[in-house]
Amino acid sequence: MQKALAPFTCKYTAQLPELLRNLDCSLAISTYQAGKLVFLSAKDEHSLVQLPRHFEKVMGIAESADRHKLALACKDEITVFADSPALAAHYPKAPGKYDALYLPRLTYHTGALDVHDLSFGENDKLYAVNTLFSCVMTVDNNYNFTPFWQPEFIDKIASEDRCHLNGMAMENGKPKYVTAFNRGNSHQSWRENVTETGVIIDVETDEIIAENLAMPHSPRIFNGDLYVLLSATGELVRIDRKTGEKTTIKKLDGFVRGMSLHGEYLFIGLSKLRKNSSTFAKLNLKANRAAVVALHLPTGSIAGEITWLTSLDEIYDIHVLAGKTRPNILNTLTDAHKAAVMIPKSTFWAAQKPK
Repeated sequence: MQKALAPFTCKYTAQLPELLRNLDCSLAISTYQAGKLVFLSAKDEHSLVQLPRHFEKVMGIAESADRHKLALACKDEITVFADSPALAAHYPKAPGKYDALYLPRLTYHTGALDVHDLSFGENDKLYAVNTLFSCVMTVDNNYNFTPFWQPEFIDKIASEDRCHLNGMAMENGKPKYVTAFNRGNSHQSWRENVTETGVIIDVETDEIIAENLAMPHSPRIFNGDLYVLLSATGELVRIDRKTGEKTTIKKLDGFVRGMSLHGEYLFIGLSKLRKNSSTFAKLNLKANRAAVVALHLPTGSIAGEITWLTSLDEIYDIHVLAGKTRPNILNTLTDAHKAAVMIPKSTFWAAQKPK
């Protein structure tokens, strides 16, 4: 009998550990399907190490401009974490092992809004794509959410996921572009022709700058250019911000979603096609795997890849944690975070009581 594979078993190309090490970074990967945030780091130049931590239906990942805070959009809440390198250095379970440790500081109880992309803006204001209510929202401690913007074709803030608004690109501290699967104004109208009707909208002008896109996700502005992933065709494309013309940078032939740039390298997520899904059944993609691909953006060449064989099937978001080579994060499901104390000029771990 063949031995069962361990959770989160993966395989990866020899170049990937060396690349992460040379880039002095780790990757944060959200998988709502498995309910995990996975930190992926180089253990050395030849091997990778993973740290999966449970967060229910985790989707969007956001990092503050000063790289001190991390926010996660989960099933019915958004939680903000703060990094303490000092506490990381003396983490009781593994002293000296981690160079970053994210601890829960604040939780917004939003309710189940199906929040997708999440970003910090100016003055650390949190913006999020509220897919259920077809709007971009801000997050505060007064309401479940505050509508910030909605497409012109959406006539009412209603819990109907009318156009499947999902992705958000930030510029100058505010949302600049969003992606949606169509321009529908009725309950889940996007499902009918989901692979053909995607749009990119300019939040400032309400103009649709590109249309007829194949399930657009993860719009991002890199070096002044707008990039987006077309999930239904497995393409990374660049969109001309003036004309809307799209240029294919790379065709990965898998369900692409989630990307983050560091230096010249773009990390892109691929997901397995969901079984028994009417939406996924419409896709004609040869590659059916859960993976992260490292793409050298200037040349379009693949620099490395990791593929999961167990546990992780679908990726939503990827975020590069620059300057953090072995991060850790503590959730609120156990008491571990309660022993960590952060004050403005000092930190300490509470003494452990003898058993």
